[in-house]
Amino acid sequence: MANRHITPWQHKRSSDLDVRRETDPILSLQNEMNRMFESFFEQPFGLRSMEDWKGFAPGIDVYETEKEIMVYAELPGMNEKDIDITLGDNILTISGKRESEDTEKGKSFYRHELSYGSFKRSIQLPDEVDEDKIDATYNKGILKIVLPKSEQSVSQRKKIVIKKG
Repeated sequence: MANRHITPWQHKRSSDLDVRRETDPILSLQNEMNRMFESFFEQPFGLRSMEDWKGFAPGIDVYETEKEIMVYAELPGMNEKDIDITLGDNILTISGKRESEDTEKGKSFYRHELSYGSFKRSIQLPDEVDEDKIDATYNKGILKIVLPKSEQSVSQRKKIVIKKG
C-alpha cells in the first residue's frame, strides 16, 4: 500500500525537514500514526499471519435473573475433559486447550483459519453464588453454567420506588 499521510498537505523533502522530523514530537507522532494505519490495512482487519496466533478466545454470554447467573461459552471442537471451570473470590474462570490434529501437519493449506491452543476467560460475577448448587453442562460445542445466587444475595435486594419530583 502506498504511503499515505493523515494530513492533506505534502511534506517537502529537505535535510532541514529531516532533522526537524527526528526531533519534533508532533511529526514523530504523525509518522507513528501513519505507520500504524498502513500496517493495519496490510492484512485483512489488521490481522497478522494466523501462524502468529497461538490461541483463541471463546465467545461468552453472561446474564442474570432474579435467582441465578447464566453463562454460555462457545467451545466448538472440544471435549468436556479439555475444559476447566473454577470459582474463587467471586470470579468465574473458564480455561482449556484445543489441540490440533496431527494429521494436518505437512498439508498445504489454501486457507487456514481454525484456531488451536490454550484459552482462559475470567468473569467477575455481580452477586455471591451458592457454590454447592452450580451446574455445568456441555452440549454441541456450547458450555452452559448455571450459578444460583446465594439466599443472602437474593434477600439483600430491595426495590426502590422513584417518586415524581
